[in-house]
Amino acid sequence: MMTAEPIRPWWHDPKVITRLPRMTSRVGDIVIDCADPELLAAFWSGVLGYRIFARDETGVAIRGATVSPDILFIRVPEVKSAKNRLHFDVCPTDGDQAQELDRLLALGARRSPIQAGGSWVVLEDPEGNEFCLMAKRIAAEPEPFHEP
Repeated sequence: MMTAEPIRPWWHDPKVITRLPRMTSRVGDIVIDCADPELLAAFWSGVLGYRIFARDETGVAIRGATVSPDILFIRVPEVKSAKNRLHFDVCPTDGDQAQELDRLLALGARRSPIQAGGSWVVLEDPEGNEFCLMAKRIAAEPEPFHEP
């Protein structure tokens, strides 16, 4: 009896990966427009275990381990008006999804009215930006953090 292999997307196929050209760029920063940079920087620092490393009149920046892109929260006058076109999928590192959900809600996350089902929970940060809490666990960020 034959056992069918799971269907994998093309980017998971090792034969395709070895034929792709070498990557020439990396994400250096992730920039999030917001009304209150201090609020979101504090929230996301708590979620990700990052540290605030810079601030000025335009916004606040947080930083994780040396391999992670910095996240910049930039003040803009416009309010969020639609569902995000890009969002974070966050994964628990120390506990299971239920424990992490409790922690994120205590930090100020809210359950989103958008719930797609599956193995994730759709949440919103304090300004209403959607993100997903995944069920799978991943390793915590490596140390040391970037120096400020």
